[in-house]
Amino acid sequence: MASKIEQKTISCEWLLTDGATGTNLFDMGLMSGDAPELWNEKYQEKITTLHKDAIEAGSDIFLTNSFGSNALRLKLHKCENRAFDLSKISAEIARDVADSSNRTVFVAGSFGPTGEIMRPFGDLTHQLAVEVFHEQAQGLKEGGADLLWVETISALEEF
Repeated sequence: MASKIEQKTISCEWLLTDGATGTNLFDMGLMSGDAPELWNEKYQEKITTLHKDAIEAGSDIFLTNSFGSNALRLKLHKCENRAFDLSKISAEIARDVADSSNRTVFVAGSFGPTGEIMRPFGDLTHQLAVEVFHEQAQGLKEGGADLLWVETISALEEF
């Protein structure tokens, strides 16, 4: 039996995905240097609006607000111990919006880079990268993401 996303791709010529999450959040008041992932708790209504706007614009897939919700990125905001929870919350908000739509919409758990440099030039080991990304993926999965959306990772070793 085909999954929902397989059924959708068979029945549609193409799927539309949202974009410019960061740009849209800046338009909503996010300040440079702030952690957008903290908005999942502080400004949940704005994140809900962001997702609803993507659906209203025709997106079949939209991204969670979790691009930097890994422990190494969140360390910059002294929130490294919240990576799982912030990832899960981002997916829960998105899942609620997707489920309230009158059509099938998929939630893509957004994954960005750690912000660290891989060994031998930096301190990031393969093992730590795997642990950090696994924690983020588990949070997104438990929150209801349908798929993972890996973006903006430029180092092949980190990818």
